[in-house]
Amino acid sequence: MREDAGRSQRSVASVAGIARSHLTEVEDGDAEPSLLVLERIGMALGADLGVRYFGNTGPRIRDHLQVAMSETLLRELHARWRATPEVPVYRPVHGVIDLVLEDRAAGATVATELHSQVRRVEQQIRWQTQKADALASQPDQAGRTMSRLLILRNTQANRDTARAAAETFGAAYPARTRDAVASLREGSAWPGPAIAWVRVEGEGGRLLDAPPRGIAVGR
Repeated sequence: MREDAGRSQRSVASVAGIARSHLTEVEDGDAEPSLLVLERIGMALGADLGVRYFGNTGPRIRDHLQVAMSETLLRELHARWRATPEVPVYRPVHGVIDLVLEDRAAGATVATELHSQVRRVEQQIRWQTQKADALASQPDQAGRTMSRLLILRNTQANRDTARAAAETFGAAYPARTRDAVASLREGSAWPGPAIAWVRVEGEGGRLLDAPPRGIAVGR
């Protein structure tokens, strides 16, 4: 941009109020300029500075409850399943899948998300679907069946959410919870997109055989 404007480093640095050597470092990618310095350089070149966060597929914030849920699932997982935590995906969306489960013998991959609390149902479903689709597009997943598993902490808030959004959850995760848990524990065939529940108890937890009482999704 500076060269297109026919400006020298010395003149731009002078107008921006910075040392020419610092501008050289900025242009070479050898410096980490502050926003103020970038704004001054932009003003010297007649350019506007913009800073923006772009939407992703959810935050990478983790809490001790999610760790307990993950440990519970991994502890009860059948040997047929190979588990890989924190798997990044890049195209067509950027994000990280909490846990990828692979049954090599059956050619099945399950993108797994663990939530201690679900706040926005439609957003959670969209994010998980996008990340599973991105995982399916990776070369090492060619020819494999891609599915999804949502692990929820058994709390009053999550039970209320599951009841309020029963039809939406049921459409997104139609498989029976009991069948999904049997596959995870015993290595039977994966039934398709499903929801499973974990009761967190202290530092540990327990994978429930079926949905909590009063929950229709997954029955």
